[in-house]
Amino acid sequence: MCESIRPSKRPIIVTAAFSRRFYASCSTTDFQYENRTTRKTVPARNEPMETDTAPTRKERLGPKGRSTLVWLVAAAYFMDMLDGTILNTAIPTMARDFGQSPVRMQSVIIAYMLTVALLIPISGWLSDRFGTRRIFFSSIILFCAGSLLCAASTSLEMLVASRIFQGIGGSMMVPVGRLIVVKAFPRRELVRALNFVVLPALIGPLIGPTVGGVIVTFTSWHWIFLINIPVGLLVGLAILPLLPDFREKNPPPFDWWGAVLFGLSMVFISFALEGIGELHLSREMVSAFLGIGLLLFLTYWIHAFRVANPLFRPTLFRHRGFLVGILGGIFARLANGSIPFLMPLMFQVALGFSPIKSGLTLVPLFLASFIGKSAVERILARLGYKRLLLFNTLSLGVLIMSFSTIDEHTSYPVLLAHLAMLGVVNTMQFTAMNTLALLSLPREEESSGNSMLSVVIQVSLSMGIACAAAILGVYENIFGVSLHGISVAPQSDILRVFHAAFSTIGLIGVLATSIFLWTPRSAEMRKQIDRD
Repeated sequence: MCESIRPSKRPIIVTAAFSRRFYASCSTTDFQYENRTTRKTVPARNEPMETDTAPTRKERLGPKGRSTLVWLVAAAYFMDMLDGTILNTAIPTMARDFGQSPVRMQSVIIAYMLTVALLIPISGWLSDRFGTRRIFFSSIILFCAGSLLCAASTSLEMLVASRIFQGIGGSMMVPVGRLIVVKAFPRRELVRALNFVVLPALIGPLIGPTVGGVIVTFTSWHWIFLINIPVGLLVGLAILPLLPDFREKNPPPFDWWGAVLFGLSMVFISFALEGIGELHLSREMVSAFLGIGLLLFLTYWIHAFRVANPLFRPTLFRHRGFLVGILGGIFARLANGSIPFLMPLMFQVALGFSPIKSGLTLVPLFLASFIGKSAVERILARLGYKRLLLFNTLSLGVLIMSFSTIDEHTSYPVLLAHLAMLGVVNTMQFTAMNTLALLSLPREEESSGNSMLSVVIQVSLSMGIACAAAILGVYENIFGVSLHGISVAPQSDILRVFHAAFSTIGLIGVLATSIFLWTPRSAEMRKQIDRD
């Protein structure tokens, strides 16, 4: 089954990976400058801000300081997203230079992904222990150093090792950047602040494939990695003098056993999901990796209930908004995360689009997500989290199901409008789910909750692709159509497979609506926000 869904053309994989990277960038998101009626003495810039002074710490950052903060974090987001999308376009060229097949070059992407999955869980504790400024600065330096090593690689093995080193920095760069924004801004301003951070980052996936193509065509693939260094150095030099430093006054001891159990569980689960979605491993290998990952995951939670200071406290899930945001986010992303895999595949395999046309067709989806972020705050203020998430999740499922009506007779402008509507719904869904989870936590649990959210984002997007691949394979068997047999299978039969897959995945999104029935009401959310 896994083999039957593998695209026959490499550009399909590249386009799908680009789309998936964009979806990851949409994963976060009130940016009103503070009331300056209260003026207090500002401490020395490099003085750490302990969490026991949380009620006054926002007053230590004036408008200029907070504006600088969001731009620095946005630059880090941009660098991370640009790196992934540029790399995907260079894989075939790198494979030729190293004398490897493009399939083996997937190890370059998988090494980074597994390193991030392993180390994301500890980013919150490191920030609490050593301070957000130091960890954020270190993550960018490590990322840039890893980029330099990647550019200097002379073999596939050296490149994989360099990507692991780069992944150490990447695993902390985005989560800690988001954590700084969460801690620095009052809760009433969080939606707009995170929106501002993410907007520049969305440019990365938009220009990444084009920039990557130009670099590979006119220079060499080494500049794919070297382009990170000037951006990283500028951000790194600005962090130490300009960024606030948040840390816990008395952080708990590090949960080594918990970190090992949880980190390894994420590695095995992520590898199993990649095995279904892109690596096309056998069922036996996927089942083995998934079984080991789930066993380690269960063992971690048994451990977490028995120790005083676990890596992720079970008490996180006492907060209803956080629980709903996490669970709803998993199932909504299960539907949403399938789009980067299925959409380019349907365009090229079933509708006969060229890889270039397929990529350009997805641009309205990305642009609508970019533009739609500016309206999320106003809509949330008008409808509240519960009504917005109920309506939007239902709309998401219905829109995905409606792609089962797309065929060779669908006019191109109608298809573009359809994708633009999906882009607007996507950006509202991600913003509402993630800010619901973060706003529901007390200040002392923000670091742990932010790390948990990062893990969920990382894994659930892979789950979406794996789920789409599995469902597509089931319908291939039901309808007796193999995507490897494109030349002999009638177009109508191929479309039936994709239509059934979109209908099933859209139904998952519709069913996810029921989770958001438990979303706290507006009055309860206002109490959470007013705790600042």
